[in-house]
Amino acid sequence: MAIWGKILGAAAGLAVGGPLGALVGGIAGHAYDRLRADRDETDGEPSLARQTAFAIAVIVLSAKMAKADGTVTRDEVEAFKRLFHVPPDEIKNVGRVFDQARKDSHGFEPYARQVGRMFRDNPAVLEELLGGLFHIARADGVAHPAELDYLRGVSDIFGFDAATFERVKAAHLGAGRDDPYAALGLNHYASDEEVRGAWRKLVREHHPDVLVAQGMPSDFVRVATEKVAAINAAYDQIRKQRGIN
Repeated sequence: MAIWGKILGAAAGLAVGGPLGALVGGIAGHAYDRLRADRDETDGEPSLARQTAFAIAVIVLSAKMAKADGTVTRDEVEAFKRLFHVPPDEIKNVGRVFDQARKDSHGFEPYARQVGRMFRDNPAVLEELLGGLFHIARADGVAHPAELDYLRGVSDIFGFDAATFERVKAAHLGAGRDDPYAALGLNHYASDEEVRGAWRKLVREHHPDVLVAQGMPSDFVRVATEKVAAINAAYDQIRKQRGIN
């Protein structure tokens, strides 16, 4: 389901509620103060509230990150549009949310906390969101220290420990190519079985079909696909180094 057409509708603010819904509802001419995100659909389909919240959170947290180093570059904007497949007829609407989030006097914390609560039982979905922010941070060729501090703050609110943050950082900033163990969250002393187990667990958790079933919009499948490719590449590199069949 394409999610972008829904993010400025009254339904988005009503379904998502909280800081994310209030920000979007305000743009659409509606204000919603009551958090209704927990009233998810239960018909077996991914909840509209969860999908919409994920999409809005990507926009809002990207905008807040852009303020971290004080400059929004064209590369970052293009990376956002390319990575998340925003259709041409929705660029203007997405831009309105992005600009409103940049001007909003609140920090990023309330928005990160809200989406963190919604996906607290699906940490792999939150990891994909964090990974998408890493992609945008590096779009201009370098992830600035202020951006890394920001990303670490988002990671903390999502409930990730330091080791998980470093693993996500390695996978998305290219460090995993130099140290494939970091991309799998392992040290160099891990046994062959530990390496194989970590690889299987990460591939299973980050399979696009699994993430979409947990509420990640299908529009974001490219992020998950690239993540699985990085995990597989890290495992293949270790396997060749160790001669694992």
